[in-house]
Amino acid sequence: LEWLNVSHFFAATLAIAGFVMVTGAMAEDALADAADGLFGGRSIEQRLDIMKDSRHGTYGVCAIALVLLLRVTAIGSIANPLAAAGVMLAASVMARSGALWLTVALPPARSGGAAATAGQVSRQAFGIGAVFMVVLSFVLAGFAVSVFGLVVAYGLAALTVWGWVTLCRRMIGGQTGDLIGALQALIEVAALTGFMVFA
Repeated sequence: LEWLNVSHFFAATLAIAGFVMVTGAMAEDALADAADGLFGGRSIEQRLDIMKDSRHGTYGVCAIALVLLLRVTAIGSIANPLAAAGVMLAASVMARSGALWLTVALPPARSGGAAATAGQVSRQAFGIGAVFMVVLSFVLAGFAVSVFGLVVAYGLAALTVWGWVTLCRRMIGGQTGDLIGALQALIEVAALTGFMVFA
């Protein structure tokens, strides 16, 4: 949209809106359910029950709003449209790959949930996927943020994964589809934060 002379933030908002529509807002819905469950329940059973409820509460709505704002701000702050597009795609690839570590680190919290049906990812399979993720993210964003920027983004993503795994282990004792999807959204924001600094 550069040829229309519109604001970078306006273009970023349209890009994120399109991305949400294409992905069916699955990560955003999962993040909202996870926020409501983790911070609205007092026991593991309560938290799991809240996450199964399709309605969103205050925590969930705030989580969605904040993640969307952070994405738009990060992408809109990058002046070069090609770099912004590459960074957005790279962050998405990193998020989808990194979120699967939750299935490696923790067992399913429910015996009959979607996460239990899908099964756990082996360390070997995750490692192979991570290699492809590194190559793809380098191709997509390396020209815009340099190798150092990518390393910083990987570091922030890894810290996010570690923190989320720790939180899920303490509050749920396992993982669910909502928790995996929520981690995807959080990793994307973490990666975009690193990219934004170096783009």
